Amino acid sequence: MHAKLSWIGRRALLVAAVLLGVSPLAPAQAAPPPTTVTTQIAQGAPRGAEVVAVRHVADRLTDLTVRSQALGNRTVNVRLLTPDGWNPADRRQHWPTFWLLHGCCGDYTSWSGTDIAKIPSLRKVLVVMPEAGWNGWYSNWWNYGAGGDPAWETFHTVELAHLLEHDWGASSNRVVAGLSMGGQGALLYAARHPGMFRAAAAYSGSAHPLLNDESINRIMGFFAGQGNDPLRVWGDPVAQRRIWEAHDPYYLAHRLKSLPVYLSCGDGTAGPFDPPGKTDALEADFNRQNHALAAQLEQLGAKHLTTNFYGPGTHAWAYWQRELHASLPMLLKALDLS
Repeated sequence: MHAKLSWIGRRALLVAAVLLGVSPLAPAQAAPPPTTVTTQIAQGAPRGAEVVAVRHVADRLTDLTVRSQALGNRTVNVRLLTPDGWNPADRRQHWPTFWLLHGCCGDYTSWSGTDIAKIPSLRKVLVVMPEAGWNGWYSNWWNYGAGGDPAWETFHTVELAHLLEHDWGASSNRVVAGLSMGGQGALLYAARHPGMFRAAAAYSGSAHPLLNDESINRIMGFFAGQGNDPLRVWGDPVAQRRIWEAHDPYYLAHRLKSLPVYLSCGDGTAGPFDPPGKTDALEADFNRQNHALAAQLEQLGAKHLTTNFYGPGTHAWAYWQRELHASLPMLLKALDLS
């Protein structure tokens, strides 16, 4: 049985976990500044989610400012990398859709620091990069049983999905991928919402946060980021064990076994994109978690699992960009672009 931990009154330990084992995951580079003036959209009463402003950032890049009821009627941003010929005014056209999720300490602009806008095959799909909070963990937070804001999972899988399909050219033909926290999000959304996504990919994802004490300590450290009460997210890992398991991809493997799934991770030692001698305890932990999930999927008879446990490599953007390219053939095949 996993260690019996009680987190009430142990905030100092959590802060120490952040300082010792967690480092911010900044975007690969600063997002480009907007090139045109924001267009304001008439605001009415909240209807789940509604777009209140549109900003054209660059060629094929459009930011939507969305007011979300699931997020307490706050506004957050969603970045779209649009396909050739995209025209949201044409309600008859719906594009295959690729959800691309950011990691902890990043935001909806994070993937713009990579080369995604230059990938030819992504000119045929609508790429959706939604805000998920600095440490939102793609979850409806427990909030001591009260629920409510933030409800990131509801915002993404209900409100935003409906909004994009109704007004912005998205189709229900979707795949999902993400890095780190977003890798966990991709696996969770694919497992917890059967039929919503046709394939999922996780790059250095948090694939089994209940693996052991180190894994629990680390994710609780993330939960405590920015002065947050870590128990708000999923509760106590012992007292609210069922909630934790419901957000742990390892315990949802039976819901993933029939989907194409791509898992990749380094082992936390210096790889080709690192200075000599560098080590990364976070990547090493996630590597063990991904191996555990892969073994569980194989034991359950998964026939569409692809893994790239590439050995030397740390928790860094150069690896995630490379793994995005490596996983795209599987993801785009699932979209059946032909």
